[in-house]
Order: sequence, then C-alpha cells, then structure tokens
Amino acid sequence: MPDMHGNFVWYELMTTDTKGADAFYTTVTGWGSKDSGMPGADYTLFTAPSGEQVAGLMTMPQSALDMNIPPAWLGYIAVHDVDAAAADVAANGGTVHRAPDDIPGVGRFAVVTDPHGGVFALFRGTDGDMPPTAPMGTPGFIGWHELMAGDLDTAFAFYSKLFNWIKFEAMDMGPMGIYQLFGTGEAAFGGMMTKFASIPAPPYWSFYINVEAIDAAIERIHSAGGTVVNGPMEVPGGAWVVQGTDPQGAFFALVAPKR
Repeated sequence: MPDMHGNFVWYELMTTDTKGADAFYTTVTGWGSKDSGMPGADYTLFTAPSGEQVAGLMTMPQSALDMNIPPAWLGYIAVHDVDAAAADVAANGGTVHRAPDDIPGVGRFAVVTDPHGGVFALFRGTDGDMPPTAPMGTPGFIGWHELMAGDLDTAFAFYSKLFNWIKFEAMDMGPMGIYQLFGTGEAAFGGMMTKFASIPAPPYWSFYINVEAIDAAIERIHSAGGTVVNGPMEVPGGAWVVQGTDPQGAFFALVAPKR
C-alpha cells in the first residue's frame, strides 16, 4: 500500500439543501450518488462515472449554521496519526475546531484551520485504508487542489512541515503574485498563492473536479441553477478551468483538457 501521508483523499460538501446539491452536482459533473448506508447517518456518497466513491454530501450541522458559516467543500488530507497531526497543527499556529474523533468502520478525523483560517480535515482510514485514487485527469475525480492563502510563504511553510509537501514550479502572475505548485512525489497536485485583497472571504481551499469539456460543463452549470464567477480560462499546460457557486452558495471549480 502506498504511503498516502500528505495527499488529499476525500472531499465533502456540507450544505443547506442536500437534495438540491445532489441534483446539481450529478448534472454538472456526471457523478452518480447513493446513500452511504451508515446507520443513523444521513450521508450521500458521490461516485465517479467509473463507479469509485470520490466525495460525500451532508447537511450542515446546526453549530455551523449558528456561526453563519456558508455551505462549502472540505478536503481531507491523509496522515499517519490524526491525534499527533492535530497537535502539530495547534503547535504551529493553526486551530483544531473538531477534536480527533472516530467514524465507526471508516476512520479517524479532525477538522482544523491553518494559521490564516484556511479550513481542512485530517484523516486516517481504519487499518490504514484510504479511498481509491486515479490517474490525473480521470473524469469525476478531483484534478487539482488550490489554496488562496493568507500569506504564501508562511502558509507553505506550515503545510510543508505538516505534510512534507515540496515545491515544484513557481509561476509569476505579475500583479497577482506568485503561484506556487506543490506536491508530495514526482508531480504537483496543487497550487497556492496569497489571496487577492479584493476577495472578501477568508483564506480557502478549492477543489477542481475533472470533466471532459469545459464549455458543455458551463452550460450544465447554468441549466442546473449555478453561477459562473470566473472563466472559462486556459491555464498553463493547456487545460481549461471554470469557477462557480452552486445553488446553495458553495464555491466549486471544474477543470477539463479542452473547451
């Protein structure tokens, strides 16, 4: 079994309308959906066109609603030891918002933020098992991970210390700043840059879902009640991306090899 420490292994949407979100994402991305079957849990599993489970869907807890936290996607990063990693987050300037806890039969997790407020989760599967992975670009899987950071240099130092991330190419985006690619092995799987001052939200992670063609996906976004907020835009390497919000207001992104 490959060592998955430092890799994103799961994605979860917490929202105010799970039925509406289910209908939207299955229309836009080509995902299937099914009930998780977990006793006492109203949890939906999204599946890639090839059948593998790629993401989860749940109703936002009341505690989040009471704090006026909007619907959002959450990424889970694999670690060797959730409790130790959560302690490291706190020791290095981050905050533990959901203390390490078990999901019976699934694994152990914690929800944390980096020193600037970017939210992510720590995860270790039961017996070390992890969700399936697929080659970069596989339809329905997440193809890219992006952090709009509070500060690029200190954010990278934080994540690198936790997850052994290494730097790949750094792209000079002119007035927008430096876009730093990162990963754990021989290829980058994400990028981060200092968040634009014009963006009112706190620092945040976004996850790009692989689709086959971006223009057709944009049509599906509109027909399903979503909003395009940026794109389509060609990115280095020739892929096309678009960012949007779903009908419940959660931010999402798509990436495709062609228009």
